Amino acid sequence: MGLVGTGEKERADSLKGMNEYKRMGSEVEDHDFEDDLVHYQRQLERRKSTRRYVFASAVFVSLNSLLLGYDGGAMSGAIIFIQEDLGITEVQIEVLVGCLNIISLFGSIAGGRTSDIIGRKWTMGLAAVVFQVGAAVMTFAGSFRALMIGRLLAGVGMGFGGMITSLYIAEISPTISRGTLTSFPEIFVNFGILLGYISNYIFAGLSVHINWRVMLGVGILPSVFIGFALFVIPESPRWLVMQKRDEREAEERLAEIQLAAGAGNDARKHGDKAVWRELLCPSPPLRRMLITGIGIQCFQQITGIDAAVVYSPAIFKSAGTKGNSNLLAATVAVGVTKTSFILVAIFLIDKVGRKPLLYISTIGMTVCLIIVGVSLSLLKEGVAGAAPLLAILSVCGYVAFFSVGIGPICWVLSSEIFPLRYRAQAAALGAAGNRVCSGLITMSFLSVSRAITVAGTFFIFAALSAASVAFVYVHVPETRGKSLEQIETLFQNPHDRKGSQVEMEDVEHLVHQKKNKTN
Repeated sequence: MGLVGTGEKERADSLKGMNEYKRMGSEVEDHDFEDDLVHYQRQLERRKSTRRYVFASAVFVSLNSLLLGYDGGAMSGAIIFIQEDLGITEVQIEVLVGCLNIISLFGSIAGGRTSDIIGRKWTMGLAAVVFQVGAAVMTFAGSFRALMIGRLLAGVGMGFGGMITSLYIAEISPTISRGTLTSFPEIFVNFGILLGYISNYIFAGLSVHINWRVMLGVGILPSVFIGFALFVIPESPRWLVMQKRDEREAEERLAEIQLAAGAGNDARKHGDKAVWRELLCPSPPLRRMLITGIGIQCFQQITGIDAAVVYSPAIFKSAGTKGNSNLLAATVAVGVTKTSFILVAIFLIDKVGRKPLLYISTIGMTVCLIIVGVSLSLLKEGVAGAAPLLAILSVCGYVAFFSVGIGPICWVLSSEIFPLRYRAQAAALGAAGNRVCSGLITMSFLSVSRAITVAGTFFIFAALSAASVAFVYVHVPETRGKSLEQIETLFQNPHDRKGSQVEMEDVEHLVHQKKNKTN
């Protein structure tokens, strides 16, 4: 009995110890779970705070684009009164309007190197200062020569700002919302154009000597907010990594960024010439990137968007609209349409993807441009009817399709497809191509229209727009949901693009499933 009792007591003590161990293990697990939950909640709060900061930064830097858009919109109406006030010729009008885009070429090229030296955000500050000096000179100009000096300064500022804004936003944005945020500059350009059109309509009633000066002078006001923004927004973390100043940056993708920047640092040791030498004699993958980036920039302009924006009063006049007030009111309708549909692009670009929106945009633009050409041809032949209204509606349809796709996506693609070591200079080349094409269109539109009619000019735009559809099909990959570093791999072998286009969300889902099976 004594032995049996002793054995039972030992088993009872053993069971008691096991129960206490289980309770302790359970308490430890509960404690660990609570710690993990608190840590997870803190991470979520931190991510939300970071997203708000990134969003605010994207809005602030996009004010640069607001200035550019306002200048284009205001100039479309101002040239009517400048011609009357200063007595300049139609050819001088073409030079005045188009030279800004040609001169911005130099700003774009210089902006890439400048942004690598002084940083992305201070390059934007320099752009704003130069642009505003030019705008001020134009506002107080008393001759065509003074107007040209102001226009040339504004062009250099436009070149700096145009290439760096989208680049900066792409480098600070998380992958999942990069397309939306990188569209902000194009949104602000459109909003600026609309404000320029409204300004034309409001101030058209002033004296001829005053009204165009007020139209151009109002564009100086946003510079105050840009100056404030420079002391609020952060520097691009990818630029900091490239400068080996990433100690204070705790980015999730730091390893990827450093890997991409590594070759850039090697190139920098041998001077900036090494980067430009590679861009001028590129490897096959880099050549494919350059064709895509520069090509999409050029197609954005040679399809005639700046002609439609700047010369819309002249286009509507050829469509039978009479009176300056009616012409300027019609341009406001174009501005409202253009701005409204860019908002549609914001919501779709990271959901639908870049390439589907480009197809919708370029095909829609082609159809609308053909309709514009046909309606203006009917008016030329004396067949009126609904042709004037059809011409105005089809121009509005054209700018709507432009804003839904190629307008914003052009800048998104050119800021995300290039490796970090080439990104600033390559994006500068794309922006330079964009500005040159814009300058060629705006400096020749009136002369070409006089030679082959406005309708004939729009048929040429329609043919070029049709060519852009083929370009998108052949050369543009889908980049939605990929980090900037992953996008580089899409150009290594173009035949593998379809197979490699697995979204990041899908990868994360598969990893999650694998973990669940393991557990």
